[in-house]
Amino acid sequence: MHDLTTGSVSRHLLKTTSFMLVTMVFQTLYFLIDLYWVGRLGTHTVAAVGVAGNLNYITLALSQMLGVGTTTLVAHAMGRKDRAEAQLSFNQSQVVAMLVGLLFLVVGMAVRHRYAAAMSADAETAALAVSYLDWFIPAMALQFALVAMSAALRGAGSFKPGMVVSTVTIVINMVLAPFLIFGWGTGRRYGVVGAAMSTFVAVLVGVVWLTTYFVGRRAPVHFALSDWRPRLGVWRRLLGIGLPSGYEFALMGVQLFVVYSLTRPFGAAAQAGFGIGMRVVQSGIMPVIALGFSVAPVAGQNFGARLPERVRRTFRDAAVISAVVMLLFTVLCQLAPARLVGVFSDDPEAVRVGEVYLRIVSLTFVCSGLVFVTSSMFQAMGNTVPSLFTSTVRIVISALPAVLLSRHPAFELRWIWWLSVLSVVVQLGLALLLLRREFARRLNFGVETDRPAVGETVTA
Repeated sequence: MHDLTTGSVSRHLLKTTSFMLVTMVFQTLYFLIDLYWVGRLGTHTVAAVGVAGNLNYITLALSQMLGVGTTTLVAHAMGRKDRAEAQLSFNQSQVVAMLVGLLFLVVGMAVRHRYAAAMSADAETAALAVSYLDWFIPAMALQFALVAMSAALRGAGSFKPGMVVSTVTIVINMVLAPFLIFGWGTGRRYGVVGAAMSTFVAVLVGVVWLTTYFVGRRAPVHFALSDWRPRLGVWRRLLGIGLPSGYEFALMGVQLFVVYSLTRPFGAAAQAGFGIGMRVVQSGIMPVIALGFSVAPVAGQNFGARLPERVRRTFRDAAVISAVVMLLFTVLCQLAPARLVGVFSDDPEAVRVGEVYLRIVSLTFVCSGLVFVTSSMFQAMGNTVPSLFTSTVRIVISALPAVLLSRHPAFELRWIWWLSVLSVVVQLGLALLLLRREFARRLNFGVETDRPAVGETVTA
């Protein structure tokens, strides 16, 4: 365990963010390299992997639910120096992760044929998608345990083990994929199935390896069968914190679906330009996403320790770091958007669409970074409903008017991007107001705001 309730808050944030950023960089590299290898197999294969990959939204929404709740409960308990409560929260999160993973596996395998047929453009693509899902669904089912264990480590302030395991498993996946896809050295060419097999093997290695960090009583928290009996009270707290975050992530998937639908009439080049621009944005905001993963346990431990000024300091320091990083990224996208898009496409129309997208959307980068920070603060204090509310408002402001405006004869894609700018600004304003309210309500520790530590007397 790393005690995040003492020492420099900024140092804690920068150190933990660096660990998370390493993992995210490797994850991005994996996506690009995996796409490169699969692309060598042809258009139908790329389409099939894309169809199967849509299940990631379901997996990420569910795993976000588990991860957010686990990190918060463990961080609060660690901040109170209540190791027994942290231990119970960890083991109960593993029980929930196993149940959710098993349910996902059973349902996913049962509906994979119908899912592939419904989402694919032709029979060949559907058949390839099913072959891929035969291995990909079990891999995603194992992810729930991996996410829950990593979240517990973050809550305990231990970021390095999760970073090391995640990075190595990603490397295993990248290295193993071409050998299984093309049969390098073995002569056994598995094609698209090999891509899914490499993912399954990598995730399995990660689960087994990460499990070793929780064996033995010297671990910050450890596996204890005596704590595996279902405790519905802990489940309610876990899901009460995590469900809004999972639902919030699902809403993001809905918004992306709407945008892709609205870009379809403008042609493949327009969709390519938007897709490339979005990938550039996703890559550029990785430092802030990593920072968000760090804010929750740092602020969470201090919240559990009832140190209100350190909780506020976490927000102030993280907000400054986020604003500086995103301002630099904004400048880059304003000065050279065409060059950033041109790295991935030589189609003039795609480059033009991507350039316009980056010029407009980059105006929201600083606001978006601050939204990530406020969302992590809500998580740290154990109330993610405000974050869900602000995200819902953003999607309503951006998606519904875009659908209505798309019926106008003069409709242009840039209208969607400007609506996005407006929605993010409104979201940030609401988030800051709600965060101020949460600070006033939940950092007044003269009034009980969280479960007391064992033996603690609460004063009114």
